[in-house]
Amino acid sequence: MRVCAIIPTYNHVTRLAQICAALKAHGLDVLIVDDGNQEPNRGAIGALHAPQAGIQVIRRAENGGKGAAMQTGFRHALQQNYSHALQIDADGQHELADLAAFLATACSQSRALICGQARYDHSVPKARRYGRYLTHVCVWLETCSFDIHDSMCGLRVYPLAPLGILLRGTRRLGARMDFDIEIAVRLHWLGVRVISLATQVAYPEGNISNFQMLRDNVRISWLHIRLLLQAPFQLAWKALKGALPSSFSAKV
Repeated sequence: MRVCAIIPTYNHVTRLAQICAALKAHGLDVLIVDDGNQEPNRGAIGALHAPQAGIQVIRRAENGGKGAAMQTGFRHALQQNYSHALQIDADGQHELADLAAFLATACSQSRALICGQARYDHSVPKARRYGRYLTHVCVWLETCSFDIHDSMCGLRVYPLAPLGILLRGTRRLGARMDFDIEIAVRLHWLGVRVISLATQVAYPEGNISNFQMLRDNVRISWLHIRLLLQAPFQLAWKALKGALPSSFSAKV
């Protein structure tokens, strides 16, 4: 099992060095995806590039969104033969003390997607906190299960083999804040087990959110419409593969 960490970043620089240090303390190589930052952030992010120390900065020419940045990071991780990738946000909202539990679970359940289940303190905006519940209900309908407890938390460990199948597909995956939801649902449709781990999430003082209320909510709403329409066919195919002899279903 070979794990790297992927940090997508746009306008979040202040806590990057601290996050990288915590990840390196767990023995992880780090891929920072600079999602089209401008100066001075671009230079500050570039200063962290130290391949000899296991930290690489991958620069995108233009801002494409969190989903686009993560897909760039995943492709680099696959090219470098990592088996798993830990995803963490760059703004410092995730509890670094929980990294050990996520990595230990991924090690013992190497074929599973390990998803954070956010536990919030008083710092979270109420609109963001309660708005997530509508997405949770849609995801439960799309997967016909309660397997995915939180499809929006950005702290995760992905098995890269099944994720690579989705990246190589012809379907275009969400490029912005819709990505985390879509990739969790589609991996579940592929038969990947989802394990949820509770993790504390806080919004640091002075934090700049890249979530654009109107645009991203429209994207997420359109995503759920598409997934709900596809769900009956995907779930039927998943059930059919599960009923087939293992030797046959492995070839499909």
